[in-house]
Amino acid sequence: MMEYKGYIGVVNYYPDAKIFHGDVINTRDVITFQGTSVKEIEKAFKDSIDDYIKWCKEEGVEPEKPYSGKFNLRISPELHREAAIAFTKMNISFQSKGL
Repeated sequence: MMEYKGYIGVVNYYPDAKIFHGDVINTRDVITFQGTSVKEIEKAFKDSIDDYIKWCKEEGVEPEKPYSGKFNLRISPELHREAAIAFTKMNISFQSKGL
């Protein structure tokens, strides 16, 4: 895996074509890259992210941010309480909506 500006790329090698192909995995937008060497694939990854951000700016759209680390989950009130206590003890941000 590779990381750049918060985006994570995963690379596969295809020996028959002698090419590396990569996909950014932590966004719903499709961002791909390829190269024939480690140096090329690393550069192509960064270039693809930079091109994506530039394209979004030119189009006036907000680039999709990599996953924020937040997700909604419905659990029992008892487990919610236990999780809130445990996260507080570990000094981890825990925002309860009281649902």
